[in-house]
Amino acid sequence: MRVLVLAALATSLGCVSGASAEEAFVTNQLSDDLMVVDLATSRAVATIPIGGKPAGVAVTADGRFAYVTSPDAKVVTVVDAATRQISGRIEVGGGPLGIAVAPDGKTVYVADWYAAAVRVIDAASRSVTASIAVGASPSGLAVTPDGKLLLSADRDDDSVSVVDTATRERKAVIKVGTRPFGVTIDAEGKRAYTANVGSNDVSVIDIAAGSEISRVPVGMRPYAVALTLGRGFVTDQYGGTVSVFDVATLKPVKRINVGDYPEGINATADGKRIIVACWESNTLDIIDAAELKVIGEVKTGDGPRAFGAFLRRTE
Repeated sequence: MRVLVLAALATSLGCVSGASAEEAFVTNQLSDDLMVVDLATSRAVATIPIGGKPAGVAVTADGRFAYVTSPDAKVVTVVDAATRQISGRIEVGGGPLGIAVAPDGKTVYVADWYAAAVRVIDAASRSVTASIAVGASPSGLAVTPDGKLLLSADRDDDSVSVVDTATRERKAVIKVGTRPFGVTIDAEGKRAYTANVGSNDVSVIDIAAGSEISRVPVGMRPYAVALTLGRGFVTDQYGGTVSVFDVATLKPVKRINVGDYPEGINATADGKRIIVACWESNTLDIIDAAELKVIGEVKTGDGPRAFGAFLRRTE
């Protein structure tokens, strides 16, 4: 399907000392599973069969559940993060890709790539309760820390939809770079960043103003953005690099060589490490966020995407 085409275009296990007590929930699209990696030991601790070419993943803030999108199966799988067991499957139809969970864990948002819509799931009943019209080919989703706004990166409209989560209506459309894919909101809920696959840059959005305020050049085919230590980290699919920029000056800092075709990227809760899923290398690369260098690598399944909030705090 189209999502797989986009992704296609789009070692040893070592111990990384001092790693925070976190786990990575990695969607391996080509091996149809979800791998759980203990980041303290850099070892895989579980592999959960999912099916349907899993792509997007969102772990709840309390660490209880991981929600996984399967574009080919048209479902969202609910995984009990502690027991590593599937606790439910939710039929959503269309082509579910990006996924995000409200901070309180009560609502799950799923981007339907084909329908130009975001499906709204009630976490308690595990059912779709609403559908929100957005732009063409919605991909990445992100919710503001206060839970009041949902941002959808609408890839084929070169824009970001801003949705009021209370009324469940689109309240603004922000034009950004070409083909935005991943979207990330900062901890203060003030700025958002989109990785623009088509224009090889990152759009910086002032959320309150509802406008793009700058663009930062990065590597080829950027996929997603992570934020920590006053810097933005961007996976460059075609470059095999992670581009780093300063969020205050919006100036490029460095490019870090990682595995082949990096896609999903998150910062650990302590902010000290960046975790990168590399699609073609079948690895997770671990970057020291201060030193800006790769300090570890973990073997994954086939075709890791880890698109979304894929890290879980275990402390």
